[in-house]
Amino acid sequence: MIRIRDRCAASTRYIGRFAPSPTGPLHAGSLAAALASWLDARAHGGRWLLRIEDVDTPRCVPGAAAHIAQQLAACGLRSDAPVLLQSTRGAAYDAALQELLRRRLAYACGCTRRELREVAHAAHAAQGSLARHAELVYPGTCRDGLHGKAARATRLLTLEQGRDVVIDWHDRRLGAQQQNVTRAVGDFVLARADGLWAYQLAVVADDAAQGVTHVVRGADLADNTPRQIWLQRALGLATPRYLHTPLVLASDGEKLSKQNGAKAVALDEPTQVMDALRSAAAVLDLPTFEMTRRDDWLDQAVMAWRERWLDAAAGTSQIGVDAMA
Repeated sequence: MIRIRDRCAASTRYIGRFAPSPTGPLHAGSLAAALASWLDARAHGGRWLLRIEDVDTPRCVPGAAAHIAQQLAACGLRSDAPVLLQSTRGAAYDAALQELLRRRLAYACGCTRRELREVAHAAHAAQGSLARHAELVYPGTCRDGLHGKAARATRLLTLEQGRDVVIDWHDRRLGAQQQNVTRAVGDFVLARADGLWAYQLAVVADDAAQGVTHVVRGADLADNTPRQIWLQRALGLATPRYLHTPLVLASDGEKLSKQNGAKAVALDEPTQVMDALRSAAAVLDLPTFEMTRRDDWLDQAVMAWRERWLDAAAGTSQIGVDAMA
């Protein structure tokens, strides 16, 4: 096995970002993630950027990107640079993909999702059916060619010198993390069969282009981090520092999302804004503040965040998961 440790971005200047998909307005969960990323940037005296991840065009809702920006502004969270739309970045993604193909770190795949599910079910036959949210681990079918199949997707090779890729990385909240990307994920998609860019390629290319040094996002994205670190390494890019925050859960215990009926955060009145911010702060385990003015409340929240999560050293923070238990 090849074991890869994350190589943190060398720049001492902090740049953070919030990168929602415009599939609808902000709900309580996405507002908590936005607040956390904004607080971390302000606690470090850094810049905070808004990026709209709209590459998955069939899921995008017209007007949602503008609505999200308005909701954030109502909460006092404003981007320090013009908003970046992933839908304008196709040329950059293609350039990254062509570089990986040229170096034979990526390859064309002709497998359908149905074929992959059949292989996965066969592999799990002795242990029962495939778990509901189980990852479809790619078995490497097309690594040595398409064998007459038509090319559909493009995948990143998760082998180095013929051995498994194991990523060791440190999360500022969760502590030491490790994943065998080859066994847990397999060669993952960079360009989709429907012609759209995959999330992993877009997010890695955009973080690098925007100079992002710190990523603060929900814990549901933590298992994407090893893939992104491997892709960063393949492209010769620096790795940001990561902090994955607690999630807002729905009544069924699943992550709150638009798919399970999450309602848009009500932000029409100042009292609603304050209620929404306080609810988000509670999820992030911040103390209760008595301030009733939004900007005064945000100032206190920044100070509280700084005391707990300031990544003072250029290296990785040593704060563990118990700090937000």
